Amino acid sequence: MSRPHTAGHRREVLDRELSPSSRARDARGTLAEYRKRSLAALGMLDHRADVAYGPDPAERLHHFPPRRPGAPLLVFVHGGHWQESGREDACFAAPALLAAGAGYIALGYGLAPGRRLEEMSASVRRGLAWVRENAAALGGRSDAVYAAGSSAGAHLVAMATGGPDGVPLAGLCLLSGLYDLRPVVGSYVNDALGLSPATAREMSPLFRSPPRAGRVLLARGRYETDEYARQQERFSAALRGRGGTAGGPVVEDLVVEDRDHFDLPLDLGDAATVLGRTVLGHLGSAPGW
Repeated sequence: MSRPHTAGHRREVLDRELSPSSRARDARGTLAEYRKRSLAALGMLDHRADVAYGPDPAERLHHFPPRRPGAPLLVFVHGGHWQESGREDACFAAPALLAAGAGYIALGYGLAPGRRLEEMSASVRRGLAWVRENAAALGGRSDAVYAAGSSAGAHLVAMATGGPDGVPLAGLCLLSGLYDLRPVVGSYVNDALGLSPATAREMSPLFRSPPRAGRVLLARGRYETDEYARQQERFSAALRGRGGTAGGPVVEDLVVEDRDHFDLPLDLGDAATVLGRTVLGHLGSAPGW
């Protein structure tokens, strides 16, 4: 006999589908690896910590300058369901990116429940615009600024670059993102966010015009929940459908074997991995580099 689809049962299903750790192999261990590698990067690499890009105390970034001027800059926006982690845990990819010749920036944006999702999105938009406007001083160039985001960070990057007020960038790397927030409203994730159905739709990249970027890489690990997999497929189809005839971005999909929601970002910039090679290929085609 099948179980009745009560409100409680729907919540249980949504909670499981929006819990990446339900499919990850060692989420806690990987999060600890983020911190370990980030602390190592901050300890051994030249960088400027807590650079202000906006007026809010949450609007700070860590900047790892490239070894040669005029290099591509990769801005990374961390995940954590909009309520966990921070820029201190988002520096793990700096060594690989700097070794490849690029500059690296870990962007902070504040967390719920202290900040509303609209405020986080506005902060990431402000941060990306600030990096683009100050690219030369940061060791890069304005036409070679790229952004990568994981999970909540992928959503925020898509929001910051989409729509008429989106920040134009050379390319995006969106890892395991949520692009339609309507399912979030009925899940545990919304306990901190407090989204209404109307706000969830308004804050969904799926219903906005495509990101203003030359290329968009959508990637996830094989070990991901069905909801995250479905969201990537739907967003990819939407970008191809709406962008293809209007000069929209070139869209590339990637499903990486033997990776999950948490360990995939560790491959950023690592040429020995599928994701790393793809990202470095995009950076390698940057103008003038």
